[in-house]
Amino acid sequence: MPRLAAVTGWPLAYTRSPILHNYWCKEYGIDGLYLRLPLAPDAFEAGVRALQALGFAGLNVTIPHKEAAYALADRHSHEAQRAGAVNTLVFSQDGSILGDCTDGVGYLDSLREAGVSLPRHALVLGAGGASRAVCAALLDAGCGVTLANRTRSRAEALVSALNGGCVIDWHDWPQALSEAELLTNTTSLGMAGQDGFDWAGSLGKAQKSLVVSDIVYMPLETPLLAAARAQGLATIDGLGMLIFQARPGFRAWFGREPQVDETLRDKLIETID
Repeated sequence: MPRLAAVTGWPLAYTRSPILHNYWCKEYGIDGLYLRLPLAPDAFEAGVRALQALGFAGLNVTIPHKEAAYALADRHSHEAQRAGAVNTLVFSQDGSILGDCTDGVGYLDSLREAGVSLPRHALVLGAGGASRAVCAALLDAGCGVTLANRTRSRAEALVSALNGGCVIDWHDWPQALSEAELLTNTTSLGMAGQDGFDWAGSLGKAQKSLVVSDIVYMPLETPLLAAARAQGLATIDGLGMLIFQARPGFRAWFGREPQVDETLRDKLIETID
């Protein structure tokens, strides 16, 4: 019987995770299969339990199930505890479930892949779940973090939960670029159809050495990245984070440390409009 894993969320049409994992299974000659299995919120726990009983090795979990997955897990990694959410479930032989969050390490690995050293100070936009994972990873790696969110109270709650970083008002973040080495957008402003923001004007006070990243990968070049590139700034798209966050799960489920290569990246790019 093949080793089985899957990704679940609601809805789930956009996910590229099956491309990643099935590519690695084929590349390494592993008798494994990674499926796309949407679960509605009211069916999440029962669905996870059923897949565990069927012999699945584990699951990736995406919106809106990451907090529910955290509650369902019997044990949590340090990264999951810091993020307050789970995107990777590993079903253990003893019947217990380990909850992990690989978004933060995936983000840091994407920086390393791009040849970017850990900055001394990062400016992060947004205070949602993805922001918490990214900020936790940056802080734990020794990077200072300034957070800006359109609702300041959410940013303050995140900084309090992480016990690190500082908060500025949303309209002040362009001025804060003069001291930042890395700008990370975790908001939905970079997504297709959300491109009405004046990124070019906001980047006007950036240092020439600023690295600009966006965790969105649809589109691959977001309006923020396009504006940064036009100003001669180094940019990092969200595809690297997508790929690198998948590696710990694949290792846990299929028993092999997967490598990232250009063929895999090209296969993913082919599916992105």
